[in-house]
Amino acid sequence: MAPSKRHRDILRLVEREGTITITDLAAALGVSLETVRRDLKPLDRDGAVIKMHGAVSLPSIIGEAPFEKRMRENADAKRAIASMVASIIRDGDSIMLDTGTTTSFLARELLKHRRLTVVTNSSDIARTLATVNDNKVYMAGGELRSDNGAAFGSTAIDFVSRFSVTHAVISAGAVNAQGIMDYDLEEAEFARMVLSRGGRAIVVTDASKFGREGLVRVCGFDAITDLVTDRAPPEDVAKALDGAGVELQLVQGVAVARR
Repeated sequence: MAPSKRHRDILRLVEREGTITITDLAAALGVSLETVRRDLKPLDRDGAVIKMHGAVSLPSIIGEAPFEKRMRENADAKRAIASMVASIIRDGDSIMLDTGTTTSFLARELLKHRRLTVVTNSSDIARTLATVNDNKVYMAGGELRSDNGAAFGSTAIDFVSRFSVTHAVISAGAVNAQGIMDYDLEEAEFARMVLSRGGRAIVVTDASKFGREGLVRVCGFDAITDLVTDRAPPEDVAKALDGAGVELQLVQGVAVARR
């Protein structure tokens, strides 16, 4: 492969992902890490990309908020997961969503639905689904965080605890054999409450979250009914899911480099 063509392929992958690890670039291109690093040097020097520790990004998104950056990571997988979950939701259903990049993708997929009742703590999800298609949207109150525009704390938890919905959906920060994990105490507490309010308790996560430890335990697998992802989980996670009777749903045809 000529270097000029590989440079174009690198730029195409970085533009698609926004931020991508050097390891994932090498895997996607079928070359060594040393080759990728060598090919990145002129692109970085010319300002076409920006190299970071173990990853590369577009200059245009370096100044973005963390949530905006996460929306670009594994976007194809998250979009496919969101589409699958949207397919099981019917017009007129009630749904509770926590804040997260995959649940934000789900909100966009739900623009094809009508007469939904939506409960969320995410201003992004609320803005997406409110005032359209005869939906009713209830947003939990509290102080909005600057990075993701979501409300947390006891006020938000108390608000959503008053609802019982058909589908409760959360994004996972990490998934291991012990269950669903997160990195923030308030987010974990809110997600736990969301799952308890749904007739169907759904966790959505791309495969990059498997095997991560997290910091705070959201729940065990016995607290969820479905896990929707883009790749089969590790053996220990799959065994734990099966033992808890969780329905594992895998989306198909996601051709995208992942962490």
